[in-house]
Amino acid sequence: MKKWLPQKVSNKAFWVVVLALIVSDQLTKWIVQQQMNLHDTIPLIPNIFHITYILNPGAAFGLMAYQKSFFIVVTLIVLLAILYFYRKIPPEQSSFRLGLAFQGGGATGNLIDRVKEGYVVDFIDFRIWPVFNIADIAITLGVILLIYSIVTMPEEDEKIFK
Repeated sequence: MKKWLPQKVSNKAFWVVVLALIVSDQLTKWIVQQQMNLHDTIPLIPNIFHITYILNPGAAFGLMAYQKSFFIVVTLIVLLAILYFYRKIPPEQSSFRLGLAFQGGGATGNLIDRVKEGYVVDFIDFRIWPVFNIADIAITLGVILLIYSIVTMPEEDEKIFK
């Protein structure tokens, strides 16, 4: 069995993960906004890792900038899909449930920014990659867990997609 994952992800655990991701995302963004001016950068490891406060009006890499309504609608559709599939996934499919929780928490964190301000606060800057945030990390980890779940899913469990 997958020893690095819990055997089951209960309903309570799912919602705790979602809420923890939303809170940590929103809290870190709030701290950055309170302590820094827009475009300020703090080198933690010079030329490698900085905290850089930017506002992203688009999707990943700034794609489709200033399409606020589009991103809100797409995110709401994604969240509805997550809730739909979550209800069909048994607690024993822990990697799938965790993937959905990470996706849901991350999507909600960035949705809150878009609804409030029309842009997403980004601040994690590795200098060789566009600046991102905790919600983006959660979404990426969620995608990885979902892919892992689908690739390793026993054939008899594939009925959840039908």
